Amino acid sequence: MKISRRNFLKTAGVAGMAGALAACGGSSSSTVASSAASGSTAASAADGDVTIRITWWGGQTRHDLTQKVLDKYTELNPHVHFEATPSGWDGYFEKLATDTATGGMADIVQMDYMFISTYAKNGSLADLTSYASDGTLDITNMDEALAEAGTIGGKLVGLPLATSLITFVYNPSVLEEAGVAAPQAGWTWDDFVSICKTVKEKTGKYGFCGSSCYDTNLLNHWVRQYGVPLFAEDNKSLGFDDVQILTDYLEMWKDLIDAGAAPNPDEYEQIKTLGTEASPVITNGSAFDYSWSNITVIAANAGNKTLKMVVPPVKKAGDKALWYKPGMFFCVAETSKVKEAAAAFISWFLNSDEANDIMMGERGTPSVSTTRDHLIASGMLSAQQQDMFNYPTEAADFCGDTPAPDPSGISEVNNQFRDIAYSLYYDQTTPAEAAQQFYDAANSILAANN
Repeated sequence: MKISRRNFLKTAGVAGMAGALAACGGSSSSTVASSAASGSTAASAADGDVTIRITWWGGQTRHDLTQKVLDKYTELNPHVHFEATPSGWDGYFEKLATDTATGGMADIVQMDYMFISTYAKNGSLADLTSYASDGTLDITNMDEALAEAGTIGGKLVGLPLATSLITFVYNPSVLEEAGVAAPQAGWTWDDFVSICKTVKEKTGKYGFCGSSCYDTNLLNHWVRQYGVPLFAEDNKSLGFDDVQILTDYLEMWKDLIDAGAAPNPDEYEQIKTLGTEASPVITNGSAFDYSWSNITVIAANAGNKTLKMVVPPVKKAGDKALWYKPGMFFCVAETSKVKEAAAAFISWFLNSDEANDIMMGERGTPSVSTTRDHLIASGMLSAQQQDMFNYPTEAADFCGDTPAPDPSGISEVNNQFRDIAYSLYYDQTTPAEAAQQFYDAANSILAANN
């Protein structure tokens, strides 16, 4: 399943960002008829009231806004009620796994792109294709490629709520203090390393403060610059044979850490405890961080409205290593007794002005083009939200096909990368040795899980 830049931009116009989530569930019974006029879907019960259980993760702002959306839907559809169980990210998927195993999955579940394949392949997610066909679930203004991102094994199991792209966020004041110009799209990894070292030399601050030294998020982008995928099509191994690709990546981060331009393992552990809102790039302690394209909105909410975004560095001109990532999904549980009512609500959540005037893109740039157009025309978007909406257009020339969701075993792969990276940065091994260790470990994990 691939999503091309051309197909995405053709109908999406300005696309955006957001975290990665989806949903599933199981609950009471009823049937609903839906109407999608003017981008709004209303459910009517044939057998009385309907109760939909719904769960999602996020911060307090997301909890509050989503509850207002649920209340609005009940106001418009008095027979539909909700049992909401919001959560933080930590522990969310552990609880979801338990609920799934015991048959207690909520009717609507927010699902991450990393895990949607796993839940689809084990039969936990309902196929919503029939509801899209009969109009209960209106996806006519969602780009076809985005809808395909939630189609696994020929079944429509997840509706992307938003889209996202990775970005390098930078702090203009730290760059100015170091006497270096802000980077422009098309800058190289050599440029990045040089700027980071200059920032450290001139200011004593980090050039880069993010997690990319310690996880595989940015590694996917790095690998794609070589024209190969991170994972093989059958998910049973990594998608490339040249271990030097990994060696060069680890060597770059080791060089920056040794120079003090990126945090060493002890410093990184301390940074992790601060949370995104208090990360060094936001608090003027670092020039760069790696994130998703809603980062400037998060920074503004944390009190720093100066941060800017630039596409990640490239090895050479013409590299198309970026991709449009489906953000959060809503899924419906296969065990749900109210699938049609759940599908009707998701349709309304995606398409209605009422819902989106409340959410205001909190989960990222909406996946439905008419919703994006409505919010842009509303005049209510902040400067940072406008940046979030515009970033995908700015990054379009650097985008290739979107890879399939991460394979089963990805958590173990990430843990192996972190542990091996720590060993390298503590000078217990060499970049070449660490690269080979990770290559062998990742292939073993993927073969065992797929």
